[in-house]
Amino acid sequence: MKIVIIGGGFAGLNLAKHLAGNPIFNVTLVDKNNYHLFPPLLYQVSTAFIEASNITYPFRRMFQYKENLRFHLGELKEVVASDNKIKTSNGDLSYDILVLAMGTETNYFGLESIEKHALPLKTIDDAIHLRNHLLLNAEKAVRTNDPVDKCRLQNIVISGGGPTGVEVSGMLAEMIQSLINKDYPELKEADANIYLISSGNALLGPMSKKSQAEAYKVLDKLGVQVKLNTAVKGYINGDVHLSNGGCIPAATLVWTSGVIARQVPGLPNDCIGRGNRIIVDEFNKVKGAENIFAIGDQCLQTTDADYPNGHPQLAQVAIQQGFCLASNLKRLHSGQVLKPFKYKNKGSMAIISKYKAVVDLPKAFFKGLPAWLVWLFVHIIPIVGFGNKVKLAYNWFLSLMTNDPALRLIIRPKK
Repeated sequence: MKIVIIGGGFAGLNLAKHLAGNPIFNVTLVDKNNYHLFPPLLYQVSTAFIEASNITYPFRRMFQYKENLRFHLGELKEVVASDNKIKTSNGDLSYDILVLAMGTETNYFGLESIEKHALPLKTIDDAIHLRNHLLLNAEKAVRTNDPVDKCRLQNIVISGGGPTGVEVSGMLAEMIQSLINKDYPELKEADANIYLISSGNALLGPMSKKSQAEAYKVLDKLGVQVKLNTAVKGYINGDVHLSNGGCIPAATLVWTSGVIARQVPGLPNDCIGRGNRIIVDEFNKVKGAENIFAIGDQCLQTTDADYPNGHPQLAQVAIQQGFCLASNLKRLHSGQVLKPFKYKNKGSMAIISKYKAVVDLPKAFFKGLPAWLVWLFVHIIPIVGFGNKVKLAYNWFLSLMTNDPALRLIIRPKK
């Protein structure tokens, strides 16, 4: 049975791994990048805390000695369901079963000025570009004698009060406090302002009120200016325009305000739901299709009684759906009854700053150093490759002990 998986994120990769070694299935994983990425740590790459190689791993190396797994480098162009094939940027592939696991992309909500000038944080390219941007702005601030321009170059606005926005804000605040006087003695820490803008009435919206309060408290202590119930509406000529009529002069706007599922050309419109997500049944089968499935952030499943409006777009959901679909494909081949997917919530967590984090478990909450240590452990475990785990742990230890990571390199990859 030929299975084609589009997307090598948490969902697609876990599906492939659970089908590995099974001679019944010939699996081809398709991705526009030749590596698996661990997105939860992208913000640490963008703030020069860890190397990009710590959170990436080549698919082909991963598939070594796995006879039934193959990799195809290419971007999906169209699904031709009538012919059981897909068109990619590097040729066509036929399938018996197609699995869509392409995840999400940045949602700018139709705000053209923001899409054109803001800095997203969804890919390795985004992270490196943001790091370049921050370091180049610091170099410009050193050279300018205009106090207004110097202030604008050092001001940073983060739009989005979710985990990524909170984590970026905390990391940048600590980076400025510990590095400005060391690397840029010409600049004053007081001239650098970090603003976290959230349209919600609390930070870390999906988490508990205790986590929300702790995040606000820690960021406020770090000097981050948090503005709740406020949205960013435009970014014009270096000015960030807010929904309350305010305006912040800033050379950097980091956009973490939302995501939207990636489009799949060839699928009928009636199977596309809220947020561009693909509507699936309890077995993750696409609405109206017989041999097309969707898993992870890209799908919208409303059959789980505990999540009637769809599952949260989290790594754990994607991982569990990948495992469940692998089991169901084996059942499908042997003529057994399929098992409906049901998400088991293992809790959520967010790091706020050095030694500060929050952890929400189904029946418990904790914060501070214990939560921070749990966060470190949980984020090392899923990293692909033993070498990556060791390098990540070493980089974390060195950076935390010295408060002076040596990764502040200005690299200019092609756009």
